[in-house]
Formats: sequence, C-alpha cells, structure tokens
Amino acid sequence: MTRSRWCALAATALVGLASVTPAAAADAAVVAPAAARAAVPGPVAEPGPPAPPRVSVTPPRGLPPGPAPGIRAAARCAPPRADAAGVPSGRGSVAERLRLAEVHRLATGRGQMIAVIDTGVAPHPLLGSRLRGGGDYLTGGDGLDDCDGHGTAVAGLLAAGPVRGGRSATPVGIAPQAELLAIRQSSPSFDVPAPDGGRRPAGDTATLAEAVALAVRSGADVINISEAVCLPADRAATAGAALQAALRAAAAADVVVVAAAGNVGSGGCTADGAGRVALPGWYDADVLTVGAVGPDDTPAPFTLPGPWVDVAAPGTGLRSLAVGGGTTGGLDGTSFAAPWVAGLAALIRERFPDLTAAEVVDRILATARRPSADDGALGRGVIDPVAALTTMPARLTPDPARLADAAAQVADLPGAGDAQAPSPAPDRPLDLLAAAVVLAAAGVAVAVLRRRPGRG
Repeated sequence: MTRSRWCALAATALVGLASVTPAAAADAAVVAPAAARAAVPGPVAEPGPPAPPRVSVTPPRGLPPGPAPGIRAAARCAPPRADAAGVPSGRGSVAERLRLAEVHRLATGRGQMIAVIDTGVAPHPLLGSRLRGGGDYLTGGDGLDDCDGHGTAVAGLLAAGPVRGGRSATPVGIAPQAELLAIRQSSPSFDVPAPDGGRRPAGDTATLAEAVALAVRSGADVINISEAVCLPADRAATAGAALQAALRAAAAADVVVVAAAGNVGSGGCTADGAGRVALPGWYDADVLTVGAVGPDDTPAPFTLPGPWVDVAAPGTGLRSLAVGGGTTGGLDGTSFAAPWVAGLAALIRERFPDLTAAEVVDRILATARRPSADDGALGRGVIDPVAALTTMPARLTPDPARLADAAAQVADLPGAGDAQAPSPAPDRPLDLLAAAVVLAAAGVAVAVLRRRPGRG
C-alpha cells in the first residue's frame, strides 16, 4: 500500500470536525510539549499558537459503546492484503536502529496493557491471546474488526510476537509480550450523518474522548492514538473540550498517552500551521507526541512540526501485520512512528514499576538522541530504547524550565485536588547485560528526583 493511501486512510478519523475532505483527518494524532527553541539569527518569528484553555467540562465516563446513530458502511470492507516481501533485519533496518535484540533482553512489555484506539485490530497469530476487544464506537462490537488495516498495522509495531525457528519475514513489535486492548473509534469505511445534512466518516473528537476514558476504565497502562485534526484555536477550544478533559483524567489516573504528531496535508494540517492547532496534541501537558524520521534520523517530509512535538521515531518504509494473517509493507506516517514510543513506555513501566506515568515520559524525553537542528519536527530527538531502559537513576528530569512552562498552560479539572507525589522508591537493579552501560554512564548521569510538573 502506498503512503498516500495510508495517509488518506488515517486522515478520515476526525474529519467531521475539521470540515475538510474525507481524505483529510487521521494518520495524524496527538501532540505534546516540544523542545525549547534555540535562538537563531534571522527574521522575527511569527507568534506561536495560543495556549489551550483551562479544562472546563467533566471528563466522559467511558461507558461501553453502542452502535453510532445513523452509521452505514460507506465502502466495502476490504483491508490491504498481505504481500510476500520480506522484512529487512540487517544494517539500517528499524530492528537494528532501535537495537531491539538488546532491548528485549531488558524488557518485553510483559504485564503491561496497551490500548490501541484506532480503526480496530484484527486477530492475528502473532498477537495471539494477548489481544482482546475493548469496544467499538462504530457498530457496537468488540473492536476486533478492522476494515482498513490501519489499527492492525499499528498493533503489529507495538506488540507482534517473535517467530520461532530463526529467520523470518515477520516483524517483531517493540513490546512483543504486552497485552493489547483494541478500541475501534474511527474508520473511513463507515460514515455517519453530518450536521450539514450530508455524511462524514465515522469518528470525531467526542468519540475519541470516550475511547480514552474507556481505555482508562479498562485498566490500560499506556494508550496509543494515531489520529488527529488541525483547527483554528478558537474552534478547537470548543470542539476539543471533552477530549481535553479525558486526557487530563488519564494523566491523573497514571496512564501514559502517546499519539502521532500528524502528517502535513492530512486532517486540515499544514506545514506552516497558520492559525491552527492540532487536536488532541494541543493539550500537550497530558500527552506525549511523536514525529516521524526516515532511515537517517532526519525528519520525514510529511511529519507535522509544532511546539507540541516531544520526540520522534522511525516512520517510513515500515512493515507490519495485515488483516487475515501475514504482513504488509509500505507503511509511512506519524501513525506508525507513535507505536514505537507507546511500546517503549510499556517496556519502561515493566522494568521500572515504581515510576509514575509522568516519570516514564521523563525517561523517554531525557534519553532521546538530540536532533542536529531544531525545526520543531523532532522535539527532544529520536528515541533511544536501550538508553531509556538502562540510564540511572530511575527518575530523570529532562528540562524543568520547559516542563514548568507547559504546566502553566492547562489547569486541573474542576474539583480535582493536587495529588501527593509518592516517595521515591529504590531503583530496580539492572541485569548483567546493562551493567556495562550503567557503569559508563554513572559518572555523568545527573537527575532531579521529583515529579514532572504539569502532568497528573
């Protein structure tokens, strides 16, 4: 499947809110606090986007969904088929770039649940019994149907299990023993009535907010969102109010929420972002946003820059699971960069079980490889899973000043008291494999043992 097909497919999730064409709203996703901008000579920069408003509504309850009113099948259910091409595993491959063989000696995601809010996740032999349905905001099912293949591909990058017996053309996800919770929230294969009397693709910010709340109620440790929409800030403040409340409630419940930064040309998002903000990424204090890089770790041409982008991960030329078995290639997009980071969050939660969700995010930010140039596309840099799993001490603070600024942008939920920070727990010992890395870093590692400001 070509990149344009994947982007158009993912770009329909929140299209009803964006008032753009049906090929414009989902391979994007949530966005979060960006790295501080370095001062450089040149013209005076345009003012940045405004801060999001205070949380003003009660978060949704996340009750089990029923069929969407007026929903109909807009297209035949025909997800991309598996192809026969192999998966690169040598020098330059994603597995080699992320050092997954070493990573999986440290953690595999065992005991962690990742919610995949997407187009559904189809059962697959490489997910096995670790996949379960959480709900379906389209047809009222269990979330284990996927007419588009997008959610299944995302799930594969998250948690596809290894194949026994040596060489294989099957990809291995970053957290191959994590449990997955499938929640179908959007799909271009279905449409619903639009306010103007027409039809629009199923899924919007209201159902996304409900899906986030449902994932929290269902016990998710990490939530992956690979969809987004860009709107004028004044309109976003109204349209995204419930989503903002849901994200704040997820942070307060100690859940890590990860989402894609979005693709230029999808969901009403443009490279210059003139007068627009990305939802749900605008609510950067409560979500970790991921941009995409190519094989050389430079920004992918489609990755959406912005002051909310936190980190980046591989997002071009990927291969993952196909509906019905097998694999499919040609996956490009920030939707497919986000799962690497969500899976890494699950690995950290397994390896350092005493860390809060905010502290997990801090480790990811603090150990990212810094970008050579700061153009707003990569945030703190490209993730380094081995460093994130081995750097000591366990609690790291990437940039207190920047995070304090982000904290001031979003207020607490009405009536919510300040949570008391837990007492620091002893750091979990590292195994022998990581000992050399720890000893080498011990002389230079410095961390402030405190909770990250502004994250519930």
